[in-house]
Amino acid sequence: MSHQQGGAAIGAPLTDAVSEDSIADYLKSHPDFFERHAALVLGLKLPHRAGGASISLVERQVSMLRQRNSQLERQLKDLVAVAKQNDALVEKIHQLCLKLMRAPTLAARLEQLETGLREDFAAERAVLVLFPDAPAGAVREGFVRRLGADDADVRPFATFLRAAKPRCGPLRDRQKNIFERDADTVTSAALVPLGVESKLGFLIIGSHDPDHFHPGKRMDFLARLGEVLSVAIRNE
Repeated sequence: MSHQQGGAAIGAPLTDAVSEDSIADYLKSHPDFFERHAALVLGLKLPHRAGGASISLVERQVSMLRQRNSQLERQLKDLVAVAKQNDALVEKIHQLCLKLMRAPTLAARLEQLETGLREDFAAERAVLVLFPDAPAGAVREGFVRRLGADDADVRPFATFLRAAKPRCGPLRDRQKNIFERDADTVTSAALVPLGVESKLGFLIIGSHDPDHFHPGKRMDFLARLGEVLSVAIRNE
């Protein structure tokens, strides 16, 4: 039986019976096909992507593998960069914890917190909103706001407070009122609930960069920070 009788001849138009998809499926199911038909590999030619002369299938495979390798290298570099950023953030949180533990009074801990957020975490604006359940001695002008959960400046955060989970993203205009100064310049923020069901209040860290605090940020680090601050505030 000739090739013409047994199937489609090489170079002949593909029919419905032997489609490109069926050939592709066959080759996927039989990756050793060209090992058993090595002569075909030498005869196959593919157009060069940049134009010009055709190249062999092996040359195309080598080119594709090189491109894939470059992509993997870029991905690895990105992963390493993210890992380094995470390590640096963990170290900063650790150092902040040590500073809070060494502070002898609640007032000193609040001072260390405000300074640490500004100097170590590059917080352009930060406000610690505390509810009546927080100790009465937790006061620091320009940083701590003592408000009720039903206050007009707190109500825009109702959904976040009910969820009691850290959140990052853009701020709505009504939410910006929580910042008593430079409110219009803050475009994104990280929100950290304090205490079980946000009973103590919340920390808000604002940025002038709309992309600085985005929903893709790591929330587990913010959750750990919230746990640390809840203990630091309760211990008068």
